[in-house]
Amino acid sequence: MINALTRATKLSAWLALAAFMSTAPALSQAPTQAQRDAIKSQCRSDYIAHCSSVPPGGEASLQCLQKNMASLGAGCASAVKAVEAPAAAPKADSAPAAAKTEAAPAATAKPATEAAAPKAAGTPSNTQISAIRSACRSDYPKVCAGVPTGGAAALQCLEKNKGKLSPACEKAVAAAGGGAAAPAAGAAATAAPAAAPAVIALRPLRPREELFVLRSACGADVRSICGGVQPGGGRIVHCLATNAGSLSPACRDVLAPFAAR
Repeated sequence: MINALTRATKLSAWLALAAFMSTAPALSQAPTQAQRDAIKSQCRSDYIAHCSSVPPGGEASLQCLQKNMASLGAGCASAVKAVEAPAAAPKADSAPAAAKTEAAPAATAKPATEAAAPKAAGTPSNTQISAIRSACRSDYPKVCAGVPTGGAAALQCLEKNKGKLSPACEKAVAAAGGGAAAPAAGAAATAAPAAAPAVIALRPLRPREELFVLRSACGADVRSICGGVQPGGGRIVHCLATNAGSLSPACRDVLAPFAAR
């Protein structure tokens, strides 16, 4: 009689487990059919041993097995663990995106030297302009009365009339760049040496004079410029004279005294 009662109790507990697994309890992570089958197969004896007093057909049945995980058989423990809701996948870390947004530099301010438009060459500084206003207050009405103040024309007028300015005003104007025009004008006034003549008109040379020319500093020019000219008859000297623009300066100096007057 007792054995029959024990068997009935075990059967009742097993049926409760089967009923629990077949009713798809409303869990936050409902077990799949394969997981339910695994628990039915692996946890029959464990459920009877640890959870026979738990009402079947609810979440409490699975929780009971989970609470007794340490006492479950290896197969049942594995089956129950498989039903446990997996850890929530870590959310995509928004920090890198935020970091990228923060790392994106704002429009980089240009250095002051780049942001500021460069001054034109020779443009006086504010300090120099102030010095001119102070030193040339009495000079300006005398020499530049008809020129509007506060512009390049005003400074140019003072520069043109340096000889009429007071020493202090002249010094202020020179410091502002007025002296820069003088070297330029001087450079322009200095004429470049006259270009070498393309042809030198020679007077008739005596044989001795021709020999002198050929043996002088013109020897290299004869070989390089008139090497193909047949000697005699003054032809080589004539070749040098007609190619005067290509001669060396020393050779032109030799021919210069024989130029026709």
